[in-house]
Amino acid sequence: GGPSSCDGKYHNNNERVVALSTGWFAGRSRCGKMILIRANNGKTVTAKVVDECDSTMGCDAEHAFQSPCKNNIVDGSIAVWRALGLNTDLGIVPVTWSMV
Repeated sequence: GGPSSCDGKYHNNNERVVALSTGWFAGRSRCGKMILIRANNGKTVTAKVVDECDSTMGCDAEHAFQSPCKNNIVDGSIAVWRALGLNTDLGIVPVTWSMV
């Protein structure tokens, strides 16, 4: 993917970072803020919001021809998945989140 929309940097999968769907991203107002994510297995992790998972655009070169994100997405790095004890092969799992 491209650089994050919050800081223009590329983040790696060893960082606990997330992209939030457009509504939750709230016009960049959550950039750099920490959220607490809870998986159904009871494990929690904090992660920094660094990007938007665009719920309105997609299917073009800028978005790697992927469909737009659903409006309830917390797209976590592999470090987030591992901290939550989740299988990354699943792709999508239910979680809840709140601001820290």
